Amino acid sequence: MDESELFAKRASSFGANAAAYAQHRPGYPAEAIEWVIGDRMRVLDLAAGTGRLTEGLLAFGLEVTAVEPDEAMRAELTRRIPDVPALDGSAEDIPLPDASVEAVLVGHAFHWFNTDKALTEITRVLRPGGVFGALWNHDDLTVDWVAGLAELTATSLGEVQRVKVDVPSHDLLEPHELKTFPHRQRRTVESLLATLGTHSQISVADATERAQVFDRVRTYLWSRPETSAGEFDRPLITSVVRAIRR
Repeated sequence: MDESELFAKRASSFGANAAAYAQHRPGYPAEAIEWVIGDRMRVLDLAAGTGRLTEGLLAFGLEVTAVEPDEAMRAELTRRIPDVPALDGSAEDIPLPDASVEAVLVGHAFHWFNTDKALTEITRVLRPGGVFGALWNHDDLTVDWVAGLAELTATSLGEVQRVKVDVPSHDLLEPHELKTFPHRQRRTVESLLATLGTHSQISVADATERAQVFDRVRTYLWSRPETSAGEFDRPLITSVVRAIRR
């Protein structure tokens, strides 16, 4: 399997684990969402998945439309948040009219996009003065036990998709700003394993290799005082890019 085939396989793997994704992936800090949105009200959650970011947007009383290409992920979003319109579409082909939203947000998905096509579509549906925001949750590798955990989760299909927060420029976007926010997710050993199992390099591995990853991660977490005594906080960082539509 060449690199492009592997990328496509990992990018399309999430629907098979839609229920687990909805249950075990972390949400996003309210402060991060507020920093992007400002006083805007009409929002597109692009590549919305099962609605982890959608939930955070609704907490601000926003008018949210979700767009998601994977049928299983979209169905899970609709099951969990039935009042939000969930449309079949992609970042490269957004099923909304020109200048129809005041904000476009992307939660932990921009790295899967065809960047040039996606930014062209994002700026098309944004009103002038609207905002584009991309958010990523990632492990805080400055924490010793978290850095040790990251070394154990690679498979023959790769490592965890590394966060790429450098969104290329576009003629219709002002230069982007970057800000990080501390975040955390309450976990146990088993629920952290379930979270890791939704990551593509693990979920698309064969059953034997997946079991080997879980065995070594479980052994490691049981051996660490930070994680061996029941519930614990998984330290995260939420990185956010924000750019205004000209």
